[in-house]
Amino acid sequence: MLNVIIFTNLIIMEESFNSIYHSPLGPLVIEGTSSVITTITFLEEEPPKVEDNRKIPTVLDHCAFLLTEYFAGRLLAFDIATQLNGTSFQLEIWKLLIDIPFGKTISYLELSKRYGDVNAIRAVGAANGKNPLPIIVPCHRVIGSKGELTGYSGKIWRKKWMLEHENSIVSKQQSLFSLL
Repeated sequence: MLNVIIFTNLIIMEESFNSIYHSPLGPLVIEGTSSVITTITFLEEEPPKVEDNRKIPTVLDHCAFLLTEYFAGRLLAFDIATQLNGTSFQLEIWKLLIDIPFGKTISYLELSKRYGDVNAIRAVGAANGKNPLPIIVPCHRVIGSKGELTGYSGKIWRKKWMLEHENSIVSKQQSLFSLL
């Protein structure tokens, strides 16, 4: 599976589009250009209807489809063109998040170790919290050293929901293989 993610600290001006996706976690705003997804934002309430006669780019529709598959338990990794804009440090941390397997978690300390500097744990946590593509870049898979759910910009209840969702899918797969 090809997962195209562009990491850059350059912002290229291109017409942007957005669409609302209705998820089990509430409405999400998917933003992007005609070719890449740039942000996903959790909303606390339904946004007002806005008249926009522009055609939504295929990449935004595809993202909505992939989110549907993820929430239905049929997608373990996202295969979509994205562009992450951030500092060099943030981009390094976000690259590390991509490597956390579906249904698994690591601690902020472990993420700092993977970065190569255990003393950067607070900066790693801050970069994790600035991730503009939650769900796709799985920042929800980072937890406290004692297993506690901490620090999720989309609210802790959403982090808990996604971890339980992923764990239930992994558990079902493992129990299916034990029958063979």
